[in-house]
Parts: sequence; C-alpha cells; structure tokens
Amino acid sequence: MSRTDTAPMADEASRPAPPDASGALGWLRLLGVVVGLELAQRVRSVAWYVLLGVVAIVVGGVITVLFLSLQGYQRDLGGAIFAMTIFLVMLVTSLVTPALSGNAINGDRDGGTLASTQVTQVTASQLVLGKVLGSWIASLGFLAVCTPFMLASAMLGGLRWEAVLVAIPIVVLEIGVISAIGVGLSGLIRRPVLSTVVSYLFVALFSVGTLIGFGVATIAFQTEEERQEISWDYDEQTGNATCVETDRTYTTVVARPDRVWWMLAANPYVILADAIPPHFGGDSYPDDVFGQIGLGVRGLQEPPHVESCADYDPMGGYQGDSPREIYERTVPSWFVGLGIHVALAAAAVWGAIAAVRAPARRLAPGSRIA
Repeated sequence: MSRTDTAPMADEASRPAPPDASGALGWLRLLGVVVGLELAQRVRSVAWYVLLGVVAIVVGGVITVLFLSLQGYQRDLGGAIFAMTIFLVMLVTSLVTPALSGNAINGDRDGGTLASTQVTQVTASQLVLGKVLGSWIASLGFLAVCTPFMLASAMLGGLRWEAVLVAIPIVVLEIGVISAIGVGLSGLIRRPVLSTVVSYLFVALFSVGTLIGFGVATIAFQTEEERQEISWDYDEQTGNATCVETDRTYTTVVARPDRVWWMLAANPYVILADAIPPHFGGDSYPDDVFGQIGLGVRGLQEPPHVESCADYDPMGGYQGDSPREIYERTVPSWFVGLGIHVALAAAAVWGAIAAVRAPARRLAPGSRIA
C-alpha cells in the first residue's frame, strides 16, 4: 500500500469521534445541546427582550402605584407589596409563556428545521424535553426582571421569609408546567397558531375556568333546608338580650360550596396562597393576603352552619369557631392542584414525544413528521 493510500486513513483516524450518545452522561450531553440551541434561538430574538422590558415597566408601574396607595394605611407594607408582586408575576408569566412554548415543535416543522435535528443522534425524548427546559428557562427571565421589586418589598419590613421560600418555588414550578403543556401541545397539534391558542385555553381553564366552574356548581347544588326560627327577648331594665328558640320553622335556599370546593384546587393562585403557612394575628385572623385567601378557600369546605342559640353567649355576643380553628381543621388542597398540573404537563410531554418519534408508524393524510 502506498503512502498516498494511507494518508486518507490517517486523516480519518485523526478526526475527533462524534459524541457518545450511550449512557446517562451522553444522554444528558445531547439534552444540553438541545437546550442550548433552544435558548440561543430565543435569547437572540428581539421580541424576547422587548417582552422583558414591557413586563418590567408594567410590574414596576403597578408596584409603584400600590406603594403610593398603601403607604400610611398598611402596617406590613412589605408583605402586601410582595404578595401583589408574586401574584402579578404569576399572571404575567402565564400570559407570556404560551407564546414562547406554544409553537416550539410545530414551528420548527413548518420552517423545515425539525428534520435536521431528527436525523442526528438526538432522540424524541431529548428533543421534547430540551425544548421544555429551554422554554422554561427563557420564561424564568420574566421572574428575574421582577426580582428587584421583591427585594425592595423586603426592605420595607413586614415580609415573612417563609412566604418567600414557599412562593417563589411554586411560581417557578407553575412556569415549568405551562411551558411543558405548551411544548407538548405544539408536538401534538400540527398548526402553530392552534397549539398556541389551546395553550392559552389551558391557562384560562386553570385561572378563570376553575372560578366559573365553582360558581356555577355552587348554584347548581344549592338545596332547600328547613330551619328553626330563633328570636331575642330584651330586658328593658338591664338592656340584655336573651336568645330564644321558637317552635316556628322556615324554609330557605342554602348554597353548598362544601360539595364543589375541590374545583378550586387546580387554580394556580389558590395553590400559591394555600401552600404558604399563615400567620395569625391577635384576633386569630390571618394578617397577610396569602393567609386570607387560604382561609377563604378552606372555609368553603365547611358545611352550611345552622344558626342556634348555642352560637351566642348570655350577653348576646357571637361565640362561634375562630378563623384559626376553621383553618386548622380543614384539609389543605394545594398539593392536589399541583399534582393535577404536573400530571397534565407530563401527559402533554409524553404525547409530544410519541408524536415526533422517527420513524413514525402512522401519519395523518397530507401530514409530515419533520
């Protein structure tokens, strides 16, 4: 064999070997490549920076107005501003994230760039999960631009750090859920516009649909109940009132939110408020927004209260259960709603992985996998 014949062989041997896709380390390496490409595509986009600026201006403006309005009226100003900030961040990210993730896969399919990835060593699971992580990280940028406002609220005082340590991870996880649902739907639905719209519908279902469903179901499940009438005897000399249970009864229509309260479990704002441990004041009532929302939702678990003379002391004052007692004996629901969100996100991602797997066994007429 001549030297000219051995030269190509030497060149071939000196070339670096392609990355090994076998093993956990190789799998994670290829996943990181997809995440890097996804982030590079989004971060280089001018629209992403424009959205960041708009979010910063909107959130900053709202927080400034709240600060000027609540100053002098709210003792724990820092806690109130942080609560409004974290709710506003969840609202903004839930509106922006579907636009970033709703066309992650079918947009590449329409642009003809999905095929170039499918012919590499990247598997369908790496492709979908990489796009989910890329969209998730890009969406967390909107949380990052709101961090200065959270730090400013901490400097105002009255902010409980346990609220911060619970609220921020839940918001981060909810952003990931929306990202996963958007990417999953973009793999299951062929049209980018349609998948983005359906992603927004899921967001609306969680945030607004649960409230509408709860209200409608509460009206639908209301019942007629017969109650015993009570009256009051007043002593003109002492001025005291005595409760008296009469033999008369009356029929009234009673709402039954205790039968449908579970519909609110999937609401992201309820999840956030219910997960944060409340702080009760001297009147056994929560002294922050999170605890007040959590108490209101948990109070819906209680069956309708039948008023009787046992609710009043001899002086005529009401002596029912305190808000703290109601909160402690009811069931927390935030982990149920969070589990529902994670399960839906996992189902969407699994469906997208099955849809983009190549080679495909079946395709709809007139459609293509890449």
